[in-house]
Amino acid sequence: QLQFVESGGGLVQPGGSLRLSCVASGFNVAYITVGWFRQAPGKEHEGVSCIRNNGRTYVRESVKGRFTISRDYVQNAVYLQMNHMKPEDSATYYCATIGDCSGYVGSPSSTDWGQGTQVAVSS
Repeated sequence: QLQFVESGGGLVQPGGSLRLSCVASGFNVAYITVGWFRQAPGKEHEGVSCIRNNGRTYVRESVKGRFTISRDYVQNAVYLQMNHMKPEDSATYYCATIGDCSGYVGSPSSTDWGQGTQVAVSS
């Protein structure tokens, strides 16, 4: 059974950086398309970035130039490097397998979201 464990969140000042990790078990990240999502209090989940099984990536416009997605086959993990962070980046971040990553972050294959990792950007 494919499962993800997210980590790396925390409190950071505006302009700061964090690297989120999404460690997979049950399947190799090299063969699946994975997306990062976030949910701010009172809001819906929104797709942030994704990486296809062929390595191509996508990031939403609001984080372009600040966030970078990558993966590590050995660690079987997908990462989200977040730089120049803003208060509006504050949310709980989740990862999930998705069906598409071609110019947008596709819908998650399951809405059984894991624990996620909480990110707060504040001075």
